[in-house]
Amino acid sequence: MEDILMRIAANLGDRVSGPMKFRLLLQPAMAIAFAVIAGLKDARLGRPPYFWSLLSDPTHRAEMLRDGWKSVGKVFLLAMVLDVVYQIIVARFVYPGEVLIVALLLAIIPYLIVRGLVTRLAGAGRQGSAK
Repeated sequence: MEDILMRIAANLGDRVSGPMKFRLLLQPAMAIAFAVIAGLKDARLGRPPYFWSLLSDPTHRAEMLRDGWKSVGKVFLLAMVLDVVYQIIVARFVYPGEVLIVALLLAIIPYLIVRGLVTRLAGAGRQGSAK
């Protein structure tokens, strides 16, 4: 198990300086752009921050997941495809677990963090201007 974790860590580190490294900036930027749009919409509609609501509100969780996937799903799939291409070029083998880890790191994590922050900041700005 330790060997697998060491390989994953080494392979993830190699992506930073390897071919196709532009995607390490481009894909999170795309996810952040979609998150800003969705976060502003959430604030305008008076919704709570996205990630916290996913964890704490089971009644609307399925609807929220569909909405989030609609926003960031294409970026996630693109991240997966580009990582498969990267692995074929560099390793001549595809590690599916690494594909998922990279797609989560490049698309889902930035989206979750930024959407909630934008909702909070835009919501605070609205409350401050309403006073």
